[in-house]
Amino acid sequence: MKRLMNLTPSKPLSIFLSLMPFVLILFVYWNASNVRLAENPNDKLLPSFSQISSAVDRLAFNEDKRTGKYIFWVDTQASLYRIGLGILISAASGLIIGLLTGLVPIARSNLSPVVTIISLIPPMAILPILFISFGLGELAKVMLIIIGTAPVIIRDMQSRVLQLPSEQLIKAQTLGASTWLVALRVVLPQILPSLISSMRLSLGAAWLFLIAAEAIAAQEGLGYRIFLVRRYMSMDVIFPYVIWITTLAFLMDFSLKRLSQLCFPWYHDIESGK
Repeated sequence: MKRLMNLTPSKPLSIFLSLMPFVLILFVYWNASNVRLAENPNDKLLPSFSQISSAVDRLAFNEDKRTGKYIFWVDTQASLYRIGLGILISAASGLIIGLLTGLVPIARSNLSPVVTIISLIPPMAILPILFISFGLGELAKVMLIIIGTAPVIIRDMQSRVLQLPSEQLIKAQTLGASTWLVALRVVLPQILPSLISSMRLSLGAAWLFLIAAEAIAAQEGLGYRIFLVRRYMSMDVIFPYVIWITTLAFLMDFSLKRLSQLCFPWYHDIESGK
């Protein structure tokens, strides 16, 4: 008798099961929206699909009369620049410092306590300090993303280095490899896939910090637009912006996953048990 835990759905069934929750959510929303609009045509809480479509068309495909720009794409470009720069800097610092503290005991004793303490500070609590220190420009927003994600990546990279078999490091040293060579030829290739995994796990937090920073001090950006129109209860704008943010986050996660699969197939073979 086959157990439920051992049943694997076929490809068509898997696709159907994946799409079914989204179809159900859309149906529930469509029904609830029709009910509310039937009772009150001016209701803004659950706009119809046509109202949402009109808002997207106005923001994404029509120039703003005041600025002459396509607001939706200007907001997207601004947010992607900030989160992209923040994540890249966090990944670079996480890789360098994590490798250093994981491989060199002196560096670990010196830096690990500081990194641990910083990782425990709620980034949102120091947001006013960042704005006071760095102003209301791009630097403060990017710094919030870095402070919120870099310490976590550093600790994860350090942990990955410490998990490497000590035999590999000893053999490399026995063959005459210096600390620098061990780091480049033995440690670095093995922790790069984990770096990409850490970046993927940090995306959710990075978007959260970005939206919060843009909501407080920005002139454009996806988070800025959401908090700008909330005072008018413009749910026909907020809903597509939230969906677009989710889509961008998914595309970033998917791209990092594909990059890892293409560059480090051996790592994914080990994970899948091949």
